[in-house]
Amino acid sequence: MTTEITDEYVQEQLNEGLRCIGCGALMQVEDKNKVGYLPMSALKKSISSEELFCQRCFRLRHYNEIQPVELTDDDFANLLHQISDTKVLIVYVIDVFDVTGSAISGLPRFVGKDNPILVVANKVDLLPKLLNKNRLKNWLRAELKAQGIQPVDVFLTSATRPKNLDDLLGTIDDLRDGRDVFVVGVTNVGKSTLINQIIKSRTGIQNLITTSRFPGTTLDRIEIPLEDGQQLIDTPGIIKRDQMAHVLTDKDLKFALPKNEIKPRTYQLNPEQTIFIGGLARFDFISGARSAITAYFENNLNLHRTKLIGADDFYEQHAGGLLVPAPSQPQNLIKHEFSITEDSDIVFSGLGWISVPAGIKVAGWAPKGVSVLIRKAMI
Repeated sequence: MTTEITDEYVQEQLNEGLRCIGCGALMQVEDKNKVGYLPMSALKKSISSEELFCQRCFRLRHYNEIQPVELTDDDFANLLHQISDTKVLIVYVIDVFDVTGSAISGLPRFVGKDNPILVVANKVDLLPKLLNKNRLKNWLRAELKAQGIQPVDVFLTSATRPKNLDDLLGTIDDLRDGRDVFVVGVTNVGKSTLINQIIKSRTGIQNLITTSRFPGTTLDRIEIPLEDGQQLIDTPGIIKRDQMAHVLTDKDLKFALPKNEIKPRTYQLNPEQTIFIGGLARFDFISGARSAITAYFENNLNLHRTKLIGADDFYEQHAGGLLVPAPSQPQNLIKHEFSITEDSDIVFSGLGWISVPAGIKVAGWAPKGVSVLIRKAMI
């Protein structure tokens, strides 16, 4: 006998805690500006079809349209804090193309210092294939140690092109020892894409969790049952406002975020030369001996070399024209200056990096609020 889907029945289900299977938000029919909203008529149909997506996820999945929500960074942090009181395995997903930008500051404090942390370095398919994987792992361990993290293991993978998913699942099973698994990470590291691959591998169901290139797609914890009665739990991504994605329009994101293996671009530069990275960022070679620098950005992102003298006027004249994409709100780029003492990377958070040799003075420019950092050279 089929249960009649009435308004009263739906309200009973809401009172018991219906959740969107795409983003994890609690469903509601009262306020379209809050998370989990779906009109009553649509919710009835969703319950009947068992395709329970909130309006935000539905629009994102079918129309690639993002709707803003009112969650704050503190909301995400509070959800992670709940983990610290339980014994779980932490799967910490980082973006290997944006290691610094995808770091969660103070992660052990959030998730409990006694909970083991398995680091999954995602998007390894974006790096040049010639990169030695053991060297990369050692480099990652050094970066993680600087963050106060001693992982039980570091695993390299690609959520969009998984070739070693069974090995990852085997590693998770070996380490979790009957515990729940919490998957954590900042926005846009590919966390939900990775979990979708796990779900597909275990159940055959494709693209259950909503994913996109937009920051903050997962809004609440999403629980996936495991065979032994424990759960794999996808948590919301911590939003880092210093990433380039937060100053771009939706349509420009696809020009800035890499999708395929990066082809390094090497330039022989003299002092007082500048390279514009689209209209989003700028690199100045201020002083030092003529040097080779190598840029690692989305292959279709235009790099334009010019003289340092007049670079400010050049940007003002050509941003949004010759230099595209440009920030969604017109603004001056902010300068960050570095004296290079060892082979290093100048990192533009969420966009890419430029490798530079020791003994020169350089500057990186980015929109206000976007981090420009220096780190030991990855490659």
